[in-house]
Amino acid sequence: MDTSSTPWASGSPPPLPSVHSEEATAAPTIFPQVGYSILSFLMFINTVLSVFNNGLVIVVMLKNPSLLQPMSIMIFSLAVSDLMIGLCGSLVVTITNYHGSFFIGHAACVFQGFSVNYFGLVSLCTLTLLAYERYNVVCKPNLGLRLSMRRSITGLLFVWFFCLFWAVTPLFGWSSYGPEGVQTSCSLAWEERSWSNYSYLILYTLVCFILPVAIIIYCYYKVLKYMIKLNRSVELQGGRPSQKENDHAISMVLAMIVAFFVCWLPYTALSVVVVVDPELYIPPLFATMPMYFAKTSPVYNPIIYFLSNKQFRDCTLDVLSCGRYIPHGPATVTIRMRPLNRRSWASSLSRNVNTQSKVLPL
Repeated sequence: MDTSSTPWASGSPPPLPSVHSEEATAAPTIFPQVGYSILSFLMFINTVLSVFNNGLVIVVMLKNPSLLQPMSIMIFSLAVSDLMIGLCGSLVVTITNYHGSFFIGHAACVFQGFSVNYFGLVSLCTLTLLAYERYNVVCKPNLGLRLSMRRSITGLLFVWFFCLFWAVTPLFGWSSYGPEGVQTSCSLAWEERSWSNYSYLILYTLVCFILPVAIIIYCYYKVLKYMIKLNRSVELQGGRPSQKENDHAISMVLAMIVAFFVCWLPYTALSVVVVVDPELYIPPLFATMPMYFAKTSPVYNPIIYFLSNKQFRDCTLDVLSCGRYIPHGPATVTIRMRPLNRRSWASSLSRNVNTQSKVLPL
């Protein structure tokens, strides 16, 4: 990325974002004030929705311990990391954009860069873990990979410590944190010219972005393909699959994929471009927007992964109505997450459909 996109480009070599001094965050305004005001307003809306949605998920699950099942515990972890993105990332950016610069000092810049990097990676890797476990449950029932609470917690602990490693190493000299784009938020020092930083960015892009993206695409593609094949198998055995429930399940999988790409693909693309061609000139606004897109993921995730489930939605309405909500509609029947062979699973699905109960294949 061409460093002429930064405000200190004046013919002399630019200061590295890793320099631990107040100058690293005292950059002058490089964007029209009306532009900063618009960004501040948008991030304010994003902050309110992120904090409310994820806080609601956490409160509902804590008030209803029966919801804390092996799969939903991952959604709880996702809500925690997304809530922290809203508080440590979106909220800070709302304030700094309103001011027009990152005015709260270098230490706050490093803290914000670390927090957003850490909790953002946790959210991304948790989504990857969810996709992988759903792939195992739906497509590999014969392998005996039973999803248990112990397995879920073990996977989440690995995710949190794995992401902690990649977020902490810049604090100890392998890359660094500094201002980015329009200088009102902080992130990894993508513009720093050193082999140490370059080696970090290459591995970081490959392991923390490209690999999770590939896993999620593969897993959800296989889930969609298997669901279509399973429906055909039910029809061949004389069953009558519910088109409405099939459409709902497929729509939810597609929503997961689309939301993931909207939030993370721009940032992944920018990471790849910077690694491949560090000298490429990218205007400050374009360098900032991918991070802003990534900060919108905490708004979508609770809706897609939590509120789309009728059981979770009923519990949420019960909390919002202070216990006065009365659930309506038929009873919900979920497919138990245990290893099944193809024939028994197909017959089970057929029985569920024939009872006209709602089946939640995911």
